[in-house]
Amino acid sequence: MESLAPVLEVIRTLRGKNGCEWDRRQTPETMWKCLVEEVYELQQALADQDLDNTCEEMGDVLFQIVFIMEIFHDSGRIPMSRVMAMVREKMIRRHPHVYGDAVVNTRDELLDQWERIKLREKSGSVRSSAMDEVPRGMPGLLRAMKVSKSAVNKGFEWENIHQVLDTVKSEIAEFESALAQKDKDAVMLEFGDVLFSLVNVARFAGFHPETALARATAKFESRFRLMEADLSEKNVILDALSASEKEAFWSRAKQAHETDGSPTRERPFHG
Repeated sequence: MESLAPVLEVIRTLRGKNGCEWDRRQTPETMWKCLVEEVYELQQALADQDLDNTCEEMGDVLFQIVFIMEIFHDSGRIPMSRVMAMVREKMIRRHPHVYGDAVVNTRDELLDQWERIKLREKSGSVRSSAMDEVPRGMPGLLRAMKVSKSAVNKGFEWENIHQVLDTVKSEIAEFESALAQKDKDAVMLEFGDVLFSLVNVARFAGFHPETALARATAKFESRFRLMEADLSEKNVILDALSASEKEAFWSRAKQAHETDGSPTRERPFHG
């Protein structure tokens, strides 16, 4: 792997005496906001499978991380060498089947080993619940996935994906009931239950719901742009169309999108 020296050189120049006033004024807290934005941009690039953009966004994320590390290093609070040493030791410790004589034969055994090691690492801290390890500030879908996994690690799990799907159906029925009763608070709560159940469907199916949602959103956006272009070419205003006319334009956009190599079956216009 290439040295971080070129990146550090840029950061130290920016934060130096003749550098940039904005960069000199940054703190770990202000840079965290920048890092979050860059992480989401990287996530989008990954979802789009855009290699050029992924390369750029990985660089942006790396820059933000190293920037924060340099702030701590420069202030003498956390030497950069300590960060590197801690993560190196942790990864070696958590892979005894690679660096030691442990043997794992399945993915489940590997995950069980990982969780046992994490538990030993945290044995000195006071934790009254499996949920204590879940950061409260995480975005909704990410936190839902983390909460779900924490419960599963304690043995709270469905037997198969069909049971999870049955839970989704049950939650949708409760959501519909709340809609019928016109109880806004109940509607919101039941909708949240539907989302949380779907997160567990994704976990059981072996993919992350955030990635799935990003890809679906990108697909819808692409189709909507195609529909907008079609409307503009025909000098038609979307608001002026009937439902059936909108559906016709949407269908053409879907067909055009599929022709570009993105086959799909669902009909997002009708939800």
